Amino acid sequence: MATEISATAVKELREKTGAGVMDCKKALQEANGNLDRAVEILREKGALTLAKKLDREANQGIIDTYIHAGGRIGAMVELNCETDFVARTEDFRKLAHDIAMQVAAMSPQYVRSDEVVDGDAPEERILMKQAFIKDPKRTIEQLIHEAVGKLNENIQIRRFVRFEVGAPEPGATPEDASAES
Repeated sequence: MATEISATAVKELREKTGAGVMDCKKALQEANGNLDRAVEILREKGALTLAKKLDREANQGIIDTYIHAGGRIGAMVELNCETDFVARTEDFRKLAHDIAMQVAAMSPQYVRSDEVVDGDAPEERILMKQAFIKDPKRTIEQLIHEAVGKLNENIQIRRFVRFEVGAPEPGATPEDASAES
């Protein structure tokens, strides 16, 4: 006999994951009403469709900025998706802003591991591997994957830049700084 799932439980799971009503109901039934397990089931199923979506071209999107209080640190991020419709949604804009905030706070050097020239960079320097500052249990990569599942489009961080008043240029050596003096 199938577990009876309340509309309230489906609504709660939907709000937590952004998944469709029927997907939430099926996940809750499979998890015997356990909300945490249902979230895991949706993530597992999302991973299957995620691979298909990540192959699609993402050439639309937005550029978002974050300026830290006091104006001494700022970041700019280009976040891409498949359609301008998704790029205009509040969820997508919030994601771009959260990623810009992450860049300002954590000062990554690379978006993905495959950008590391010598193949050896600490994970804290790779944006996609960093723990999300608003929820350290998730990485930026997981955050992107959740957004892909929710918005049903490929989403990619194309590039970012971070500015800090008085900081040396990226890649500058101490000799470069002394030559400017």
